[in-house]
Amino acid sequence: MALTKERKTDLIKSFETHEGDTGSPEVQIAILSERINYLTEHFKIHAKDHHSRRGLLMLVGQRRRLLDYVRGKDNARYATIIQRLGIRK
Repeated sequence: MALTKERKTDLIKSFETHEGDTGSPEVQIAILSERINYLTEHFKIHAKDHHSRRGLLMLVGQRRRLLDYVRGKDNARYATIIQRLGIRK
């Protein structure tokens, strides 16, 4: 199981910008990063799972687009997200 309900609510609570926030770019990027990390570990065991690899590439592209959006709006928010998630850039 990739992302449990408890883990997802923990991510939402730690990255929300206001109470009840589930759709801000910060929350979306955190959830995508969690899924990407899970799939990265999955491929260390299942190297020939090419169908899931395509899904991983789509997730990475979606996260990249969200990060570009945040960088265009507010560079400080972008730097904070990158630093908190440990995404290199």
